[in-house]
Amino acid sequence: MNTLRRIVPLALLLAGMLTVSVAPAQEFPSRTIKIVVPYPAGGGVDGLARPIAERLGRLWGQSVIVENKAGAATMLGGAEVARAAGDGHTLLFTSDSSVTSNPHLYKKMSYDPIKELAPVTQLIDLHQFVLVHPSVTANTMKELVALAKEKPSALNYGSFGKGSQPHLLFEMLGKETGARIQQISYRGIAPAITAALAGEVQITLGSVAVAAGHIEAKKLKALAIGRQSRLPSHPEIPTLREAGFPDIEPLSWFGLFAPAGTPPAIVEKIQKAVAETLKEPEFKARFIDRAGHTGVGSTPAAFAAFIQKDLASKQKLIAAAGIEAE
Repeated sequence: MNTLRRIVPLALLLAGMLTVSVAPAQEFPSRTIKIVVPYPAGGGVDGLARPIAERLGRLWGQSVIVENKAGAATMLGGAEVARAAGDGHTLLFTSDSSVTSNPHLYKKMSYDPIKELAPVTQLIDLHQFVLVHPSVTANTMKELVALAKEKPSALNYGSFGKGSQPHLLFEMLGKETGARIQQISYRGIAPAITAALAGEVQITLGSVAVAAGHIEAKKLKALAIGRQSRLPSHPEIPTLREAGFPDIEPLSWFGLFAPAGTPPAIVEKIQKAVAETLKEPEFKARFIDRAGHTGVGSTPAAFAAFIQKDLASKQKLIAAAGIEAE
């Protein structure tokens, strides 16, 4: 009888612990989920966030909305999510700049992306074209460098802010070759592409998703792509390595984050739903393969480890480019 009395309370305790562990995931989502995109509408991040949000809404039977909150080098949107309740109903859908570049670029950030955000999943590896306006006479990367050296300070490139991929790439290119190309900063990829189309800047970077139509219409020329191998949809465009510049390709990716302190069961539930969405054949063909991305869908633990490696890599790139924190 005494043994039975000891076993029953222990069984009740274990059952209670299991209930506490499982309950958050079972109850999530209980209301509208907001995905904050810290970039303007119309860019590559926004363009992937919206179809994912639509599919998650269908899967969970809840509204999933996307809110664009651009500004302060993505820190406005990032800070909103970092300060939100850790219950999975407010998420950050952003690029590597927010998490692994900004800590090396700004001495004082409004939040700490490493400590105050919980990695959910890496969504994609992003591959970008080096794009030039048709008025630029260069048709290869080496010709672009020669033109920039022939006419110092005559060429401008549109970046997505300090430490963005265009900024890193062209600063590293300048260090390597002596070519001087001036930076003009925009709030996101969409306005930078618009500026390049208008000839306001001569050069920028852009993913397949935002640039392919302009390349095919000959409104922009693609000189190279940051990728290990040529893109099947544009086999005529060389990689940066093939173009003679293997050391100037900054890694770019999109990822999903929750506020730190979000229960692991909720984080895991979100990750599994997003990973399944990325692998769904119609979605993959339309929003991953056609856009020239590489889908990932990693676990929270794998994503956290990846972030630590990229944080160290970005530190080296930013130092090599001679960019000082402000």
